[in-house]
Amino acid sequence: MFQNLYRASQTLKLQHFNLRISTMRYAINIFNRGYVTKQQYKKDDERSSFKDLNLQVARDLQKLNPIEIRGENLTIEDVIQVARFHHEARLTTDEVIQERIIASNNYITKAIDEGKVIYGVNTCFGALAKKILSAEEISLLQDNLIWDHKCSIGKKLPTEHVRAGMLIRANALTRGVSGIRLELIERILKFLNADLIPVVREYGSIGASGDLIPLAQIAGAIIGIDPSFKVSSLRGEIDAHSALEKLALKPIKLGPKEGLALMNGSSVSTGIATLCIYEVDRLFSLILHVHSFFIQALQGSIQAFDPFVHKHKPHKGQIRVANKIVELIDGSKFLDDKVSSMKEDDIKLIQDRYSIRCLPQYLGVIADIIAQARKRIEIEINAVTDNPLIDVDRQMIFHQGNFLGQSDAISMDQIRHSLGLIVKHIDTQIALLVSPEFSNNLPPSLIGNPKTNILVGLKGLQICANSIMPILLHQGNHITHLYPTHAEQYNQNINSQSFASANLTWNSIEIMKHYLAISLIFAVQSIELRTFAIFQNYNARAYLSPKLIPLYKTIYEILGCEMSVKKPLIRNNYEQPLDSYVHKIVNDLNDSDGSILNLMV
Repeated sequence: MFQNLYRASQTLKLQHFNLRISTMRYAINIFNRGYVTKQQYKKDDERSSFKDLNLQVARDLQKLNPIEIRGENLTIEDVIQVARFHHEARLTTDEVIQERIIASNNYITKAIDEGKVIYGVNTCFGALAKKILSAEEISLLQDNLIWDHKCSIGKKLPTEHVRAGMLIRANALTRGVSGIRLELIERILKFLNADLIPVVREYGSIGASGDLIPLAQIAGAIIGIDPSFKVSSLRGEIDAHSALEKLALKPIKLGPKEGLALMNGSSVSTGIATLCIYEVDRLFSLILHVHSFFIQALQGSIQAFDPFVHKHKPHKGQIRVANKIVELIDGSKFLDDKVSSMKEDDIKLIQDRYSIRCLPQYLGVIADIIAQARKRIEIEINAVTDNPLIDVDRQMIFHQGNFLGQSDAISMDQIRHSLGLIVKHIDTQIALLVSPEFSNNLPPSLIGNPKTNILVGLKGLQICANSIMPILLHQGNHITHLYPTHAEQYNQNINSQSFASANLTWNSIEIMKHYLAISLIFAVQSIELRTFAIFQNYNARAYLSPKLIPLYKTIYEILGCEMSVKKPLIRNNYEQPLDSYVHKIVNDLNDSDGSILNLMV
């Protein structure tokens, strides 16, 4: 339990020692008064597990450091803290911001009274926005809009994806240009902070008029329009009315423009994209660690990473990658300068093959793509994406297209394409490692027991990796240009496919984690076989570059193995099921508190 609580305090990013201490004192106090005991848990039928209560305690701690919602300045890290780590999100108490929200809502009421024609307020929607509606029709229009879009289908989205979308939607509405009541923004945050998360599914948005169908599921749940709208809770799925009861709230009828304000926008696409960027950032760091293992196992040259080289082709990503590799391989006992160490009778290549020598150039542009995508997504996080928008100061309304999720879509297409390139590069390195003629005489297929002729080493694992790589390359194809031009009576005749692109990217990330798990096994096996070839023992800790030792040790801990001077990680294949090793590493990569990615800082 205390390990979980300590991680919770770390999640808070508490910078001051005294605040950390007070956090842990709080944990000790609740433990001492019997708040968390296994015995109490067994007696309470309403509580499902000891783990759940630890989670609830962690969330109580996270209320100490809430994220303020102001309509601006939210970062990717802020969204992650709320979406994944359940930090509390609080609407700003800034009176200027709250007054602007109220003023934009008042503008809608006034405009209707004055007979102004406003799309989606006193007209219908899309290609049907041709007639002025009666007062009775206006009163029914917004709730009916939600019913019209209750057609989210497919698998449920992970709750952290929906949480991210809810936070981003609340942030957009807080800018005070959407005409919605303050009460509805507060209601989104109440659901979010109570971990009552509307059920949203994977199909239904073309990213044109935003994520209409996904956001309709959120809107319908928070207003309690009908019990058929479902909500995920700590205790399982419940209906929207039951969720409202838990919050001591009643169903609420939407006023003019409020359905549009809640539904019209790309917030869920942006939420998923945010989580993708966060994951890819950390995975990219892991990828550089994997390559640093491979470079040492292959006894590559350090020349290709020298700062002199990259100041003459100064792309930011290229410089960053080269510098990071230098940092990660510094102090290695496996490496030298190939040119200066060559002897007259040497037959080895004077320079490395391209997969090592061009690594900064190849991965550097991907580093730039990730950085550019991060900037775009952070703009989207703080953008208003519904239509129309209200300029309170000038008392004007603007019909426009901020709802188009093109920035999300292009960013996710580029990220997903890059994941395929990354894996193809690693696949090339693994191919070198398993071939003695290219690996500087490592055993074929990295066989760990040279005393038998019946083993094939990591051949099967390589084939497994080979099966994943084409899938990621295929999914790397762009989807943004495949949009239907006839959507919604040709009204949505361009659309971004942002929701599909973000979901595909998340799927590629999950697949890639399996590939990286395999890569880490290759990394450990190859470095230990190189250790034996040079130093006649298998424990690489004394020879590996110091920056890689924490990851090296962590892999062993995850697998439940002990390092040995007498044998490598995989000696005889029958001594351990390789698939279980891969699954253990994947599980760690999928765990928000996992050991491997928490090393990637």
